[in-house]
Amino acid sequence: MSRNGGSGASDVTLAFLIGAAAGAVLALLFAPATGRETRELLAKKAREGQDKAAELAKDTWSRQRDTVATAIERGTEAFQQARNQARDKEPV
Repeated sequence: MSRNGGSGASDVTLAFLIGAAAGAVLALLFAPATGRETRELLAKKAREGQDKAAELAKDTWSRQRDTVATAIERGTEAFQQARNQARDKEPV
């Protein structure tokens, strides 16, 4: 289970995809457009969706990279602390 109550990147992506699909269906049903206009609209929306998905992936990757870097830094600090404590306890 995620720490942030289930609102992770996969949930956001899924919500985006569902919203995009619902919007496309509604546009097809209610827009009085020719077939060519409808295809152009769908192509435009697909490009917009692709751009948003790419941006979301980039943001997610950046956050994950920062999280891993922080974890490595904390692990290194803990190791150094433990090593220093062990050296302090060694008999002279």
